Amino acid sequence: MGEYSKALSSYEQSLEIQAIALPPNHPDLAGSYQGIGVVYNKMGEYSKALSSYERSLEIRKIALPPNHLDFAQSYNNIGSVYYDMGEYSNALSSHERSLEIRKIALPPNHPDLAASYNNI
Repeated sequence: MGEYSKALSSYEQSLEIQAIALPPNHPDLAGSYQGIGVVYNKMGEYSKALSSYERSLEIRKIALPPNHLDFAQSYNNIGSVYYDMGEYSNALSSHERSLEIRKIALPPNHPDLAASYNNI
């Protein structure tokens, strides 16, 4: 709906509650940081989006097994922010990492693989 300040406020409230109720590196926290990053990206606040996406990725690295599909999402989102910032080399390496994980975690004809190739 384009109401980014309301969305951001809701994600921040969610994160505040999760920080109290969950262990510090629970995967749900990563999801909230991911959502915050999406909102900042849509607002054009790329450095804040990147910071939120990177925090989400840090939590996932601690909480999830290697090559978990959520990593592909993190790298994809990070790559998209780099692309929007005009940092194409960083965007490419992030999208390639996302593709590597998707190749391991998904069947060969999955549409997310096509999305990764498109992003590259």
